[in-house]
Amino acid sequence: MNNGKVKFFNESKGYGFVVDNESGKEYFVHVSGLVDKIKENDEVTFDLAEGKRGLNAVDVKLA
Repeated sequence: MNNGKVKFFNESKGYGFVVDNESGKEYFVHVSGLVDKIKENDEVTFDLAEGKRGLNAVDVKLA
């Protein structure tokens, strides 16, 4: 389980990006990978899963 912060999330398009607190890496997140509703600057926990274009944040929950 990783900890991070929502950098950007477009609710109407259903996707955004989460930045990992430890590594500083940015991961794509799709609405299908959300557990809780998120918005910009929310602190979250997430897992990583291989997506079409690299690692995606999945099981994203508010911290």
